[in-house]
Order: sequence, then structure tokens, then C-alpha cells
Amino acid sequence: MSSPSDRSALRVLRKAGETSRDGRGRDSSMPPILHYGFRPFFFLAALYAGLAIPAWLWIYFSGQDLPGPFPSLSWHAHEMLFGFLGAVLAGFILTAIPNWTGRLPLSGWPLAGLVALWLAGRLACALVASPVAALVIDLSFPTTLAFAVWREVAAGRNWKNAPVAAMITLFGLASGLDHGANASILSPGLGVRLGLGVIGMLLALVGGRIVPSFTRNWLVKAGVAHLPARFGGVDKAALLATFIGAATWVATPNAWACGLLLALAGALLALRLSRWQGHRTLREPILMVLHVGYAWLAIALLLLGSSILFDAIPKAAALHALTAGAVGTMTLAVMTRASLGHTGRALVADRATVVVYGAVTAGAILRVGAPLTGEWYSHALGCGGALWSAAFLLFAIRFAPILWGRRASA
Repeated sequence: MSSPSDRSALRVLRKAGETSRDGRGRDSSMPPILHYGFRPFFFLAALYAGLAIPAWLWIYFSGQDLPGPFPSLSWHAHEMLFGFLGAVLAGFILTAIPNWTGRLPLSGWPLAGLVALWLAGRLACALVASPVAALVIDLSFPTTLAFAVWREVAAGRNWKNAPVAAMITLFGLASGLDHGANASILSPGLGVRLGLGVIGMLLALVGGRIVPSFTRNWLVKAGVAHLPARFGGVDKAALLATFIGAATWVATPNAWACGLLLALAGALLALRLSRWQGHRTLREPILMVLHVGYAWLAIALLLLGSSILFDAIPKAAALHALTAGAVGTMTLAVMTRASLGHTGRALVADRATVVVYGAVTAGAILRVGAPLTGEWYSHALGCGGALWSAAFLLFAIRFAPILWGRRASA
């Protein structure tokens, strides 16, 4: 059923002569893949993650470079952060905004245009040798996305979600800074740190909304008396520490105070997670995986802070706990749940989806542990990358009929 706000907006459009929208605000003249933002962007993000990692491993082991503006390692970091994750963010935010603002979703040709901008950015970063041309083409996507988000927040007067819109804007800025660093104009690593800082904060903030909320709903339905703790002082302290720690890391990544702040943030996030009754969700994989993803975030900040304080802890392990672990797990958790729920299907993980969760977890563990394996490093790197990318390829295969097909209840 469409919401009252959807129906009100549709009545206004139809009075103005607009009849192409169906009862859920989708452009019914277009194929289902262009009905909602999550459909094309979740599919493309998964496909890109599944293909880009094997491509990166081939580049790494062969010593080759792509013809684009980035050296191989910089291309890998930029594309997994701003390419793959940029698509996931777009899919999530474009689907969440109609629920936040009561306005109609972006669909049809405008959505197709945004997808085209994302694709153009990926091609530019791989194939366009000119740094300036690659920057202009690549930034067209996050700039347009940020404009669309701010427009909807302002039009719907939904100012409580303005911080999310601000972080989407900062994420686009971080992509531009990374291009600047690659052109030797700005400090190396600044754009990547800002992008990762924004993502870490988004995971802490949005994950802190959905994980306890979904858990509470499921436990109430199951008749369990012990429910996740309500938002309170621990949650506020964890979010504040995460914000300060991330901001300090962006500005001064090697300062000992930064290491202490990040470790404190990780410990507080772990304490926050422990209050959400995650152990009671073991028999519901589609819910449990959200707790696993948030645990990765806490581990990542603890490792990142410790890597600054102690030389024995490799920074690569900490960074991949955040990217392969927290980002990889939480994106698949959200993509599977949203793809099922927003297409009218039951929120149940089938065997293929459980394999997806297992593969991304195993791949992340191997990638994080790879720097500690000595002469087995290349094997751990290859196996970890293969498992991680296989998780996303399996998602793309399993969920293609769902994302490309019509809503189950239609």
C-alpha cells in the first residue's frame, strides 16, 4: 500500500496532468529496474565489487596499470570507496528519502541519467588519462546526487535528516580531494581518509538506528521480553567519540591522541552493540548479519586506533577491517533486506543469501589477517579477495530477478 503522503503527492501530479506514476509513486512507463533507486544501484554496486576485486588482484600480481589517471593502488582505493560504495549510498539514500520526506521517489529517466553519470565516472577513472577530464566526469555523479538529496530534504522540510545530506556532500568532496591528491595538488590520503571518516560516521549513525529498531521489532513479534536498550547516554557518547575520532584522524592521522580517540570510539561502539540483544538473533541470519556488520565497525576503530599507538599492528589490517569488514558486511546486510522488503517479499534469508553472508565474513577475516601471515601473504590476499568478491557476485546473481523484476505483490 502507498502511504498517505504518496497518495497526496500523486493527486497533485494527476491534477496537473501527470499520469505516468503508479500507486506507489513509480514511473510505470519504465522497466522495473528504474522504478526505485535501490534497484539499479544495488545491482551495479554488487556487480562492480564482484568484478573490480579480481581485476585489482590481476593488476597487483601482474604489476600492470590501467590507462586512467590513477596508479594501480590508488585506483583500487578510489573505486572501492567512491565507485562501489558510492553506488550503495545512492541506492540507499534514494530509497530512504521518500520515507523521510513523503515525496515521490526518483525514478524513470532522471534515475537512468544518474546511473549513466555513475557509469561514466567508473569508465573515466579506468580509461581517461587526463586527470582534469577524469575529475570532471567522475564528480558529476556525487555532485548531482548531493543536489538531489538536498532538494528533497528542503522540499519536504525534513531538516532532521540534513546531517545525512551533509555527509553525502562531504563524501562527494572527498572524491574530489582524492583526485587532487592523485594530481599531486593536495596531501596524499586526505580524500580517502575523509571518505572513510564519513562512511564510518554514517555506519555508526544509520546503523545505530536500524540495527536496534529491526531487532526490537523482531523480538517483540517473537514474544521475547528482553529488548534492545533505548537510545541514551552510551549511544550519545559513542557517536560523539566516533565523530571526534574520525575528524581527528582525517586531520592528523598519526597523532597519538588520534589513536586514543579512535580506540575509545571503538570500545564505546562495542558497548553500544552489546546492549542490542544481538545474541538472540542467531536463528534469523538476515537480522544477525546487521549485528556482525556493526561489530566489524567497532573492531575497525579499535584496530585503527591501536595501529597508530603500536607499530606491531598493521594499518592495512585496520583499514580493511573498516572496508572489507564493516562496509562489506553492512552493505550486503542492507542490500539484501531492502531488496526483499521494497519488492514485497518476505524478510527471510534463503540458503544463497546465507552463503553470501558467510563468504563476505570469511573474505574480510582473511583480508584483515593477511598482513600477519608472512610468506603466505599472497595466498591470504588472493583467497580473501576471491571470497569477498564472490559474495557480491552471488548477490548480483541471486537478486537480479528481484531487482529487475516486478514487485511481488503487484
